[in-house]
Amino acid sequence: MAEQPLKGKVAIVTGAASPIGLGHAMTEGLVRAGARVALFDLNEAWLEQSSAEMRSIGGEDCALPVRVNITDPADIERAIAQTVSELGGLHILVNNAGINQRSEGYTTSDQTNDFWKLSPEQWNRVVAVNLNGPFYMARAVAGHMLNQGWGRIIGVTTSMDTMWRKHGTPYGPSKAGHEALVAAIAQELEGTGVTANVLVPGGATFTNMTAGNTAY
Repeated sequence: MAEQPLKGKVAIVTGAASPIGLGHAMTEGLVRAGARVALFDLNEAWLEQSSAEMRSIGGEDCALPVRVNITDPADIERAIAQTVSELGGLHILVNNAGINQRSEGYTTSDQTNDFWKLSPEQWNRVVAVNLNGPFYMARAVAGHMLNQGWGRIIGVTTSMDTMWRKHGTPYGPSKAGHEALVAAIAQELEGTGVTANVLVPGGATFTNMTAGNTAY
């Protein structure tokens, strides 16, 4: 394998298991760079499939499938403990998991998404994954990273245009909140050896949120 600048590092990628998702691509990039990666996801079949693919690239010990609900703080603590125990450390968190109103079936590509038609439950579901989840994850890994004096927290957000796009509620506001969260915690982590940054994917993407949907 080519140069591996992340050899010896352990990463967590949330929403990592989908075979067509950004999480899958980022997990592969981390594996190729030498990291061992815990794939956090809810879909067990996808977890096994994607982990097997990563092992074919980076070896048997490069990927750990972990079924976890990132909206449940207790489940996150369990999953992180499993990661540290089985992979021997924790250095990088990629908060990638995300859903939108279309992936959840609230609207379709030929429907408008007026905010007053959304139920509180629909709003809460998207915000729970896209904003609460990243907070719970960052909070859970911070102590470990601070103790070792090194860590990287990365939040996958979206473009400013998407954040305030008409009919984009609750996805856009939830991603705006995620970006604000990262900006805030980055300042709190200054000087600790732990950093927090956002990654805004650019160009055309094909994920489970966009498949079959010409609006994205």
